[in-house]
Amino acid sequence: LKSNPSNNEEKEAQAQLTKSDELQRLHSQALSAYQQEDYKAAISLLDEILAVCVWDAELRELRAECYIKEGEPSKAISDLKAAAKLKNDNTEAFYKISRIYYQLGDHELSLSEVRECLKLDQDHKQCFSLYKQVKKLNKQIESAEEFIREGRYEDAISKYESVMKTEPEVPIYSTRAKERICHCLSKNQQATEAIKLCSEVLQLEPTNVNALKDRAEAYLLEDMYEE
Repeated sequence: LKSNPSNNEEKEAQAQLTKSDELQRLHSQALSAYQQEDYKAAISLLDEILAVCVWDAELRELRAECYIKEGEPSKAISDLKAAAKLKNDNTEAFYKISRIYYQLGDHELSLSEVRECLKLDQDHKQCFSLYKQVKKLNKQIESAEEFIREGRYEDAISKYESVMKTEPEVPIYSTRAKERICHCLSKNQQATEAIKLCSEVLQLEPTNVNALKDRAEAYLLEDMYEE
């Protein structure tokens, strides 16, 4: 304004100042909502601020935290990916993205994100610990699938049993392992065991197409055509 004191400039400057005051007020409200665990309200306020402050990595990270608490992991990933690009050496964002993918059962994407974290800081304790876990699990699943392709069903079953021991905390891996073991039992003509295990999977996931197909194959082996 001092360099160019005209009416238009003054109006523009006043409008921007008013807007910045408004955004600071919204920011305080968003932080307060987050602290009170009202994550829906915090998201709504952060949406308004981020419509203007598009490049603010910290606000995106805060909104990602709210999305995680609200059970919307894919939206959290999208904000964290933006934050990873906006802030240099953002190991924290890569770590969080990797953890979310891991919890969702996407071990391959989890592995690739945690590697990005370690590229930035090879001594990052949390990333290194997660990397070891995901790499071990990934390797077991890959070799189990290789056994299935080769028709070595007993070996595949044993490998998927190891997967359940490696990750007992995240239920999706146990369910996937049981689904694949059922497939192996069915292929291996062990119909009774296959039916039992596929039924376990279908109690958890009634629309699991693979388990339905494998259980149907097992019923055929037992001449249970109605089933």
